[in-house]
Amino acid sequence: MPSIILFDEPTLRTQLLPFTYTRPVAAIRCGIDTIAEKWAKWLSTTPSFQTQQYLSAAFPINTSHDNLFINGALCPDQALVDAIADLPEETVLCSSANEILAVNTANAGWTPQLGLSQFTSVVYQSSFTLIRNIWDIFTNNGTQIKADFSLITSKRKSEPLTDPYTRCYNPEQIFIEPGANIKAAILNAENGPIYIGKNTVIQEGAAIQGPFAMGEGSIIAQNAKIRVNTSIGPFCKIGGEVGGSVIFGYSNKGHDGYLGNSVLGEWCNLGANTNNSNLKNDHTNVKLHNYATNSLQDTGLQFCGLFMGDYSKAGISTMFNTGTVVGVSVNVFGAGFQAKHIPSFSWGGNAEGFMEYRFPKAVAVAKDTVSRRDVVFDDVRQRIMAEVFEQTAIQRGEAITV
Repeated sequence: MPSIILFDEPTLRTQLLPFTYTRPVAAIRCGIDTIAEKWAKWLSTTPSFQTQQYLSAAFPINTSHDNLFINGALCPDQALVDAIADLPEETVLCSSANEILAVNTANAGWTPQLGLSQFTSVVYQSSFTLIRNIWDIFTNNGTQIKADFSLITSKRKSEPLTDPYTRCYNPEQIFIEPGANIKAAILNAENGPIYIGKNTVIQEGAAIQGPFAMGEGSIIAQNAKIRVNTSIGPFCKIGGEVGGSVIFGYSNKGHDGYLGNSVLGEWCNLGANTNNSNLKNDHTNVKLHNYATNSLQDTGLQFCGLFMGDYSKAGISTMFNTGTVVGVSVNVFGAGFQAKHIPSFSWGGNAEGFMEYRFPKAVAVAKDTVSRRDVVFDDVRQRIMAEVFEQTAIQRGEAITV
């Protein structure tokens, strides 16, 4: 078996900020699993990562004399897996638009920056899913839930639903892992599957529409409304109304408020009654902050909400405008709609103004946040935060208003 390395294509990595400040592209969640977890299941092996140097201690690379480099933004399917398995040595699999999908090479030091001139090229003619932009995470989520559900549940039997007060629609498309605790809920899988992970809790009155995925140890609060195409990663606490959104893991939206067509990273918290807009009043396309150009980019979407990087938090009753991008380790609060882009390590709000979130304080809060889930905030995590703090200093300098 060759070494499987999921590489960050540089242009795509920039387009997927702020989430790729703190993880490789392949560690992005879309569907039930992260992209890396999908490849691990399809190939029955553990892939490694070719990513930014400052991330490599947390996401190391393992190479050999026989290597398959796979684009970390590429979601696997049977046709892709077959095409990559058949790829001859020193050959690159490209799309018709010349996007690198996979490279089979003995050169353990290959990177996308080295180019493709030394390889034989094969054009992949079938359709595929590549996460090119941050909004692709939620627009592809429903389809990826269905694909992951088929793979994860194949030849397996769901745990029985024992609660007599929970109502299921299309129960054969509902899969429950061991340890799940479900009470007086509505599970509607008529439009897509519902996957409920290990040791999860769905409290009384929650109504869930598939496609939906819920990771290990997560909790859905009383009377929550979860609409189609939503994924909740492991160890989250979710309440209120959520639709068409992806929450990577270890994040909380525990109270009432709306989150729609949005993506939250890890270790985020939305205060009670926090809401986001996902549709402009004039129904025109939503524009998002682009990290490559430092300007607004047309998404081509009418529905597009909030994107929040790891370790960021919002105070109670915070209002996020349509198409808002919040960086890493931001503390945002206050009256009125917030700015369309809030740089990493910012503290404040649109009405009050922003200042720099002092790094020692940001680290102290992050340590306390992760320790509440019995996770250690080690030196590796702190060094990653320090690098992101330095990388985003110019952005903050342009946004500071107090």
